[in-house]
Amino acid sequence: MEKVIVIGAGKIGASIAKLLVHSGDYDVTVADRDEASLARLAARAPLRTVQLDVKNRDSLASAMKNRRAVLSATSFDVNPTIARAALAAGCSYFDLTEDVATTRAVRRVAESAAPGQVFMPQCGLAPGFIGILAADLSRRFDLLDTVKMRVGALPQYPSNAIKYNLTWSTDGLINEYCNTCEAIVEGQRIDVLALEGLEHFALDGLEYEAFNTSGGLGTLCETLAGRVHTLNYKTVRYSGHQYLMDFLVNGLRLGATRASRRLMKRMLETAVPITLQDVVLVFVSVSGQLHGQFRQITDARKLYHRELFGEVWSAIQLTTAASAAAVLDLHLAGQLPEAGFVRQEDVVLADFLANRFGRYYATDRYAEEIPV
Repeated sequence: MEKVIVIGAGKIGASIAKLLVHSGDYDVTVADRDEASLARLAARAPLRTVQLDVKNRDSLASAMKNRRAVLSATSFDVNPTIARAALAAGCSYFDLTEDVATTRAVRRVAESAAPGQVFMPQCGLAPGFIGILAADLSRRFDLLDTVKMRVGALPQYPSNAIKYNLTWSTDGLINEYCNTCEAIVEGQRIDVLALEGLEHFALDGLEYEAFNTSGGLGTLCETLAGRVHTLNYKTVRYSGHQYLMDFLVNGLRLGATRASRRLMKRMLETAVPITLQDVVLVFVSVSGQLHGQFRQITDARKLYHRELFGEVWSAIQLTTAASAAAVLDLHLAGQLPEAGFVRQEDVVLADFLANRFGRYYATDRYAEEIPV
């Protein structure tokens, strides 16, 4: 039994813990400062819990003792603290952050990693699986031209003015809508503004829009630097959503300060209901030179909510948790780099999809890959 600790007993942390413990191969401890959340989780899965404030260094170090790995599913701003504690404890580190500055901090910690100890941030859906998929398609080309990455976590039945329901972290959503975004344009890495770059497309008979959001590219700007003319990541929504969110974030300037972002969070959580009836759309399109031709390969997937372990899991809950569990599993199986900082694009797509957790991405496939 592999001993691991998951920090954070919220939606995603609890889901990761359940996937791991129900596999039968993991001894899972879940840590959180909220005793009620831990009690709810312990009633649903055979795992250990510990009440923990991650700001208490001694308690954090004690919780990680004799663990093979720690997986952070808590607020991105405490991840550097957890990574430093993991370094001292000698266990490998994984997280779900989309925050660029946090990833840079974790990377600095990884420079001191011991043999066999890895530090792998951004292990969710986007960043996460979307980078694994885009890197795999990119490697098929002799010369790259354009890499487009699109991801949307959408209500299956949109019925309000903004055509959206809360399906995951409101803080993460606001972070994506307010922070600057990375892109490569005409071969040069640049920063672009969130909520800009609006485009429209249709898939499976439905109309969508996509626009810039922060963090989804992970480390691909660095990995593909000098090799690609255009690289960008955009979030997918139903048409009309971007206009209303741009009005809130920029028109009313609710994205300007921490205080105004907290106000926007309260507004969204008061007015926009949560739903478990959602669909995750994953779309990657890559073009370039292949066998002497200018070619394009597109991979599109739709994944829906489902029942697991006697509970309804939203699609975003399952895809995020499955991605994190899969890369942890691959690491412990010796299928990832052996030490230091690990990028999502270091993961082999075939290994990921063959994994017992990664297989959730191989189902509900929208279209077969075009053979090369």
